[in-house]
Amino acid sequence: MERRTIGATALAVGAVGLGCMPMSWAYSTSQQRGDRSVRTVHAALDAGVQLLDTADMYGPFTNELLIGRALRGRRSEAFLATKCGLLVGDQHVVANGRPGYVRRACDASLRRLQTDVIDLYQLHRADPEVPVEETWGAMADLVTAGKVRALGLSAVGARAGRGPGARMHDGTIRQLERVQQVFPVSAVQAELSVWSPQALEDLLPWCSARGVGVLAAMPLGSGYLTGTLTPGQGFEPDDARARHPRFTAEMMAANQPVVAGLRRIAERHGATPAQVALAWVLGQGPYVVPVPGAKQERWAVENAGAAGLVLTEGDLDEIAGLPRARGSWD
Repeated sequence: MERRTIGATALAVGAVGLGCMPMSWAYSTSQQRGDRSVRTVHAALDAGVQLLDTADMYGPFTNELLIGRALRGRRSEAFLATKCGLLVGDQHVVANGRPGYVRRACDASLRRLQTDVIDLYQLHRADPEVPVEETWGAMADLVTAGKVRALGLSAVGARAGRGPGARMHDGTIRQLERVQQVFPVSAVQAELSVWSPQALEDLLPWCSARGVGVLAAMPLGSGYLTGTLTPGQGFEPDDARARHPRFTAEMMAANQPVVAGLRRIAERHGATPAQVALAWVLGQGPYVVPVPGAKQERWAVENAGAAGLVLTEGDLDEIAGLPRARGSWD
């Protein structure tokens, strides 16, 4: 697989990563199987995937335990990315950016992941009660201590402005500029897909100008852009999509032209809609690495195959001409 270089420290990773969250959190928990997930990780590694993205809050904690188990004997093949800064309660999620907590969270992640070093340690969300510079300084100390190789910031789902002219990632960019003064940012994780391209307007130009990598989260639109979801099919109660405005039966039906367009292009290339959607993300810059989630081996291998798909100018024009996705994403 093509390798891409991200961050000022020149971190080299496979062009397509693997999002591990669906294996144990947020999506159809009745379909989650530990042994199958381990096989999925192994299949991804065999296909050239290196970047595995997890977080301590996924589960919570069970996703890191799963990835630690999957990487026994194969740690050297993986680029391991995890996150800190969010705590999961019974009914809510809260941020904790206190330096002492960050240090304890890192040690706990290292134990669960069964590794001596985390390749990319990401701040999941900034704590509004703690200056982000203090949190980032504690994370930088982990690099000095040899527990972490590089630092990243997660901006998934960021919605900064509400008024006219406000940009989606204004708040994230302000945070990035603040922490960049403390320690270099190697990567930013943010939602980016054919039906959620807002990061192209502000975040990607900022990252490109500074050599910061972009980990494209939800590049398959939480599964919608694969063309495997049927409008009105329903989701399990604990599936995050069951409460999402874009996954109502009405909106899933209204957005079918987007999938139909990807399918037309896929047929010309002997590919799948998912691979076309990922190839579009890959085409947004050499520093962009899509991180699609997968629970099954076949999907992980299919996603990895997108690294070899090159879209033509005609393909890109056709995608640009697709209808804008309907339904609030807030």
